[in-house]
Amino acid sequence: MDSSERLSLEAPAKLNLMLHVTGRRPDGYHELQTAFQFIDLCDRIELRRRDDNRLRRIGGDPDIPAEQDLVLRAAGLLRRHAGIQAGADIRLDKRIPIGGGLGGGSSDAATVLMGLNRLWSLGLDRDTLMRIGLELGADVPVFIFGHSAWAEGVGERLQPLDLPEPVYLVIHPGVSVSTGEIFGAKDLTRDCAPITIRAFLEGRGRNVCEPVAARRHPEVAEALRWLNRHADARMTGTGACIYAPFADETAAASVEARVPARWRAFRVRGMNINPVAADCLPE
Repeated sequence: MDSSERLSLEAPAKLNLMLHVTGRRPDGYHELQTAFQFIDLCDRIELRRRDDNRLRRIGGDPDIPAEQDLVLRAAGLLRRHAGIQAGADIRLDKRIPIGGGLGGGSSDAATVLMGLNRLWSLGLDRDTLMRIGLELGADVPVFIFGHSAWAEGVGERLQPLDLPEPVYLVIHPGVSVSTGEIFGAKDLTRDCAPITIRAFLEGRGRNVCEPVAARRHPEVAEALRWLNRHADARMTGTGACIYAPFADETAAASVEARVPARWRAFRVRGMNINPVAADCLPE
């Protein structure tokens, strides 16, 4: 098959290196400050152009109805915005844990938007795709932005960050955490004083969702305690995954070898650039 009719892409996960809630808007959405960095734990997405107008999902989670599947919603939304009739087969090989705070669903949606923009020769620019992506979720735009970023608003106001790219050990403690549950919690701190990017880079900032998730999910609390004995551990997003940076592969591998068998562990590398955005979008 001609390469113009098919794409194979790696959709990376992300970590929130800090997450503050600075307020709540009248529409119920939360005002945030957060720092995103990509990691090389990826879902694989294959896109194939169809001659008809059908959008077909192959693989993915069979428990998610097609109308709720973010990859199909992304494809349909892109088609409507572009005002075209076009079809595609979308194959998803899921590797990023669901409900782990790693942004897998958002990355998958962003990857489909960027990939089909190229496959269908739409020529939409980065900013347009980011606006489309925001309709699917607050974390989608950063994957299209394509660079580690400082984010404000609901996560859509982005400034690039050049960060160290350490080895991380990520632990999934075997529980799925609902973002709605954490952001709806009465004990979530919603009045963090805004901080500057410089303050974050100097080591200030925390994840205010971490104690909320730990109180509701003993598995998260246990994983935090365990990893904190070996490194500076934090939770990403609204959970459930815990992570810690290490100086090198050897140090991370040593701790990885001791992770309890009931948990999943991933030794990954931080990335400042999303390869999908670099490959699929013009500068």
